[in-house]
Amino acid sequence: MFDSLTTKLQNAFRNLRGMGKISESNVSDALREVRMALLEADVNFKVARDFIERVKTKSLGAEVVQSIQPGQQVVKFIHDELVDLLGSQNAGLNLDANPSSIMMVGLHGSGKTTSSGKLARLLKKQGRAPLLVAADVYRPAAMDQLDTLGKQLEVPVFVKRGETDVLKIGREALEFARANNRNILIFDTAGRLQIDEPLVQELVNLRDLIKPQEILLVLDAATGQEAVNVATHFDQALNITGSILTKLDGDARGGAALSLKSVTGKPIKFAGVGEKLEEFEPFHPDRMASRILGMGDVVSLVERAAEAVNEEDAKKLEEKMRKGEFTLTDFLEQLRQMKKLGSLESIVKMLPGGGDALKQMDIGKQEKEFKRMEGMICAMTVKERNNAAILNASRRRRIAAGSGVTVTELNTMLNKFMQMQAMMKKMGKFQKMMGKMGGGLPGMFRK
Repeated sequence: MFDSLTTKLQNAFRNLRGMGKISESNVSDALREVRMALLEADVNFKVARDFIERVKTKSLGAEVVQSIQPGQQVVKFIHDELVDLLGSQNAGLNLDANPSSIMMVGLHGSGKTTSSGKLARLLKKQGRAPLLVAADVYRPAAMDQLDTLGKQLEVPVFVKRGETDVLKIGREALEFARANNRNILIFDTAGRLQIDEPLVQELVNLRDLIKPQEILLVLDAATGQEAVNVATHFDQALNITGSILTKLDGDARGGAALSLKSVTGKPIKFAGVGEKLEEFEPFHPDRMASRILGMGDVVSLVERAAEAVNEEDAKKLEEKMRKGEFTLTDFLEQLRQMKKLGSLESIVKMLPGGGDALKQMDIGKQEKEFKRMEGMICAMTVKERNNAAILNASRRRRIAAGSGVTVTELNTMLNKFMQMQAMMKKMGKFQKMMGKMGGGLPGMFRK
C-alpha cells in the first residue's frame, strides 16, 4: 500500500544522508521533499505541515552525535515522529466485562463483516469465547456471510432472520451469550453508502442498550482522505474507541492511515492485510513506520512464522536436517508453509531493504517457479518423494509429463534440491563435531 510513499521518502533520504552538517537551509530543502511525498500520499494537509515542523524543530535543536552522520539523525527524527503520528504504541482492546461487547461500525463495503470474522478468529486463538451477532437487518447477504464465516471458524453466530428490530436482536444476543458462556459479543452492524441520520440514530440506540466496551470503526484504506472525514463523523456521533483499517495490501496511497490518529485522536487497533481470515493483525505504529521507511518489519514476519509453523513439526524437521534425512516430502511441506506466510512480495517487503530487493526480482516469475516446483513434487509417488535417488530417466519423464514441465526443468529442480540436501548434511555433521568438542552452536537450527 505504501510503495509509492516509501520510494519517494527513500529518494528524499538519499539527500539527507549526504548532508555534511545540519543547517536550516539544507534541512528545509530535504524536508520539502518529505512534505511533498506525504501530500502526494493523500496525507491531511495540516497533519503533513505539523509533522514537518516537528521534525525540523528537533533537527535544528539537536546536538550532533559524533558517531552518527547528521543526515542519519534527521532520518531517525522522521522515524520517531512517524511512530507518534501513527499512535506511538499498539492499543489493545478493553474487554474487562463479562460478557464484553464490541460494535463494528462503518460504511457499506468497508469490510465490517469480514473484519468481524477475522477479529473473532483472533480472539478465539487468544482463548476467548466470541459470539458473532448479525445486527445488519437490511442486508440478508450480510447475515449469510457472517453465518458462513462462523461455520469456517467454528464460532457461534446469533442470527434472527426476518427480525427488523435491532434493539431486540441486541437484547436477545446478550441473553444468548450469558446462557452459552460466550464472553465476547461482536456486533456486525448495518452500513450505508454514506452517513445518514437514521443510520447514526440506530447505532446510537444500540450502543446505549448494549453499552459496548469497544466501538471499532472499520475503514477501507482505499477510501483515502475521505476516510478521515468518515471517521470524524462516526466519532462525533458514537465516540468510537478505535479503528480497523482494511485492504492495507492494496494500492491505496496510505494517507488515511497516516492522518487518522492525528485527526480523530483515536488509535488504529487492527489492520486487514489480505483477504484470508488469518491476514489480520494488531496495528503496531513502530512496525508500520519501519515498513513505510523501507526498514522492513522482521518482528511481524517472525510472528507470522510462529503462527504458521507447528512447533512439534519444526522440531521433527530440525532433527531430519541434522541427520541429513531431508526429503522432497519435507521440501513440499516447507513450500506450503511459506504460502501460509503470505505472498512472496509481502514477505520480502518485511525484510530490511526488501523494497530495493524487489526491484531486482521478478516476483511473478518466482511465484510461478514455486508453483511449478510444488506441481513437480505432487506428480511423484510417496516412495519417490521420500527417496529421490530412485528417480531414473523413465520416472523423470513420467513426472515431467504429469506436472506439465520439461525433463530439463525437472532435472534443474532436483539438482537444486540435492545441493540443498547435501549442504544440510554437512551442517548436521559440523554441529555434531562441535558438540563433541564441547562448544556446539546452540540454537543453530532452532527458531
